[in-house]
Amino acid sequence: MDRSHCVKSSLRRTWTVGTLTYTSGGLAVLVGWLLWGDFAWWMRERSAMPMVQVLLRKFEASDLLTGVFLITLPSVTSLIIGPIVSYWSDRHRGPRGRRIPFLLATTPIVTLAMVLLGLSAEVGAALHRWIGGGPDTQRVSILVVIGLGWTLFEMGALTANAVFGALINDVVPRELIGRFFGVFRAVSLATGVFFNSAIIGHAEVHYREIFIGIGVLYAAGLVLMCLKVKEGEYPPPAPREAGSRHVLLAAVRSYLRVAFSRAYYVWGMAFFALGNLAFVPVNTYMLAAARSFGLSMEAYGRVFVVMFSCSFVLAYPLGWLADRFHPLRVGGVAIAAYGAAGLASFVLVKDAPGFAAALLAHGVLSGCFFTGTAAVCQVLFPKLNFAQFAAAAGMANSILQILLGPVLGWFLDLTGNDYRYAFLAGSVIAGMTLTTGVVLLRARPPVEA
Repeated sequence: MDRSHCVKSSLRRTWTVGTLTYTSGGLAVLVGWLLWGDFAWWMRERSAMPMVQVLLRKFEASDLLTGVFLITLPSVTSLIIGPIVSYWSDRHRGPRGRRIPFLLATTPIVTLAMVLLGLSAEVGAALHRWIGGGPDTQRVSILVVIGLGWTLFEMGALTANAVFGALINDVVPRELIGRFFGVFRAVSLATGVFFNSAIIGHAEVHYREIFIGIGVLYAAGLVLMCLKVKEGEYPPPAPREAGSRHVLLAAVRSYLRVAFSRAYYVWGMAFFALGNLAFVPVNTYMLAAARSFGLSMEAYGRVFVVMFSCSFVLAYPLGWLADRFHPLRVGGVAIAAYGAAGLASFVLVKDAPGFAAALLAHGVLSGCFFTGTAAVCQVLFPKLNFAQFAAAAGMANSILQILLGPVLGWFLDLTGNDYRYAFLAGSVIAGMTLTTGVVLLRARPPVEA
C-alpha cells in the first residue's frame, strides 16, 4: 500500500501521494481548484436542506412527511447508490482517473433537480391540471413534484458524495489531510455565513431564483474543478472472485467481505454513522422549530451567521488539533459537549431567545465535531479501498436514518410539534457516538491500515 510522504531538499520541498508529486506551488494550485469546487459544493449543501424545508412548510407538509422526505428518502437512496458507486469507483481506471468521471456525470443531474425544485409550484400546478384533480388537491400535486425533485437531487448528490471525499483522499498528501479539511471546513462555514446572511431571508418569496441560481453555480464549479484537478495512476484492481456465476453476486460478496471483515473497521463505521445521525433531528426540524418558538426568518438567519462565524474561526485550529491529537479525540470532546447541550436545551428552552441560544450551541458544537472528525475516515480506513469503506459507513448511517425519519416525525406530530424532543434525541445519539469513539481509541488498528 502506497503512503504519502514529503521530501525536503536544499532547493525545494515536495509532497508525494501515490504517483503524484507536488511542489509548494503545485500544492497551492491543487488546493485552489479544490476550494473552488468545494465552494460550489457547499453552496449546494448549505442551500438544499433549508430551501426544501421552506417549500415543505409553504405547502403544509406534516412532520411525518417532512421526516420521510428529508431523512428516510435520502437514506434509502444512499443505501442503494453508495455501495455501488464506491465499489465501481474503486475499481474504475480511465483517462480521467477513478473519481472525476463520476463527479462529471452527476453534475447535470443535480443541476436539473434544483431547477425542478425551483419550479415545483408551476410544474405541480400543471400536473394537477393534467390529471384533473379538484381545487383542494393542487397542494398534493406540488408536494409530489417536490418529492420527485428531491429524489433526483439526492440521487445525483449522493453519487457525487460517494466519490468526492475519495478524490481528496487520492490527491492530497496524508500528512496534511487534517489541516486541508480544516481549510475546507472554513470554506463551508464562510459559505454558510453568506447564504444565511444574504439569501435565506428571501427564501419564501424568491425560492425559484435561489434554487436555479445555485444549481447553475454548482454546475460551473464542479465542472471546472474536474477539468483542472488531475488524478494519478492506480495499481490494477483486485480480480473479481472466481467461481461465481454472476458478476454482480461476486461484486457483492467481495464488497461485504472487504468492508465488514474486521471489527476495528466496523466500530469505525459505527462512529461515523452515529456521529452523523446525532445532528439529524435538530437539522431536520430547526426551521419548523424556529417558527413554533416565534423566531423570525431574519433572526433565524442571524443566528446562523453567528454560528458559522464562530465555527469559521475554530476551523483551522480544530484541523491542527486533529492532526496533532487524532480526530477521534477531538470529535469525542465535541460530541460529549453536544450531548450535554442537547439535554440542557430539552429542559430549558421555552421561548424564542432560548431556542436561538440552543440553536447556536447546536450549530457551533456540531461544527466542532464535523471539523474535528473531517479526516476520521481517511485515518481509520485503508487507502486503496477507501471509497468502499466510506460507503459502508454511509450504509450504516442510511439504515439508522431510514428508521429515525418516520419514527421521529410521527412522534413529533404526536406531541403536538414539541421540537424540544429533537434536542433530546440528538443528545441520546451523541452518548452512543461517544461510546463507540472510546472503543476505537482503545482498539488496535489492523496491520494493513
